[in-house]
Amino acid sequence: MKFTPEADMKHIPKGTQVGWWHRHWWVVLLAVCLIGVGTYVLFVKAQSRAAKKGQGPVTPSVPVVAAEAKKTSFNMYISGLGSVTPLNTVTVRTRVDGQLMEVLYREGQIVNSGDVLARIDPRPFEVQLTQAEGQMVRDIAQLKNAQLDLERFQVLWKEDSIAKQQLDTQEALVRQLEGAIKTDQGQIDSAKLQLVYCQITAPISGRVGLRLVDPGNIVHVTDTNGLVVITQLQPITVIFPIPEDSLPQVLARLKSGERLPVEAYDREMKQRLAIGSLLTVDNQIDPTTGTVRLRAIFSNEKNELFPNQFVNARLLVESRPGATVIPSPALQRGPQGTFVYVVKTDRTAAVRPVTVDQIQGGEASIKLGLSPGELVVVDGADRLREGTRVDLRPPSGGTAETVGTQPKGY
Repeated sequence: MKFTPEADMKHIPKGTQVGWWHRHWWVVLLAVCLIGVGTYVLFVKAQSRAAKKGQGPVTPSVPVVAAEAKKTSFNMYISGLGSVTPLNTVTVRTRVDGQLMEVLYREGQIVNSGDVLARIDPRPFEVQLTQAEGQMVRDIAQLKNAQLDLERFQVLWKEDSIAKQQLDTQEALVRQLEGAIKTDQGQIDSAKLQLVYCQITAPISGRVGLRLVDPGNIVHVTDTNGLVVITQLQPITVIFPIPEDSLPQVLARLKSGERLPVEAYDREMKQRLAIGSLLTVDNQIDPTTGTVRLRAIFSNEKNELFPNQFVNARLLVESRPGATVIPSPALQRGPQGTFVYVVKTDRTAAVRPVTVDQIQGGEASIKLGLSPGELVVVDGADRLREGTRVDLRPPSGGTAETVGTQPKGY
């Protein structure tokens, strides 16, 4: 069935077909016009108030983390992965053959030079000493007798009672016996020295390692392993490489007689283990890596460094006082060069071109374009433009007080 307006009108009762709409349409039209006019007036007034206040449309603030540019000394470091190397490492060996009777140290003990570490059975060498002393007593008696005979022969030769050859023979016998006594004295000294070697002492001060031979074993001079290893811990050194391009700067500082500080950090560069100084530079450059090795010395009084430990060494080669320093994440790079976002007193961001002097260890030294005390955006700069309002937030995990110090007026 097809519906038409005429067909629909047929369903309206007579007398009402003109309808409410035909009588009051002007009222609806007037209400719509009034609403439109009112909305337009309100919009114009809002724009007028904003224009009077000099403000544009309200935009949300961008949360950022800012830090203050500081005037401080900027240190230049050269870093390298090095290993802790003792100044002295000694493998203690026996100097005589014999049975190891006693071990007088504990594994890992700190010993001093001259401390007795072990004892070897001394009885065989005591017997040798007794034999040498007995041989010397016999030779001394023979020498005295020969000397008396020599005196008699000299008197008889003066009286022309004996031949000159007999006198010469007696003189030779005396000299032979004198030589025998010296040999006997050497045998005695050797036996006494062997007795000294029966007590094995520490040649250096340091930490003893694990025991290599147990008591009761027969030890020999030719044994390859030795008895124990002693490592000197105080002082101790760190050997680390630096690029060959940095060598002239280091050598110039060494020639001037300056003491170059060296810091030892753990592998993650989070914890500083010890502070020492540069000791020496190797005499050649490694052609395969283009680096040269340096040795730094540390007092290691608290045993912070352990032999063969890997550490990150930082050599301080230059300190520039009065530099303007900011965190390096604040630096931004664009087609026009390097710039930072500076937080102004009205809490808006401004683009500021800067000239970077050096970047070191998460910090950057600014040569031109920034003054100490100004706030620069460290985190959140990717959402900023010139004039963007900012909302200063603390670093992640921090509190409001951890935001960079704000100068007066912020």
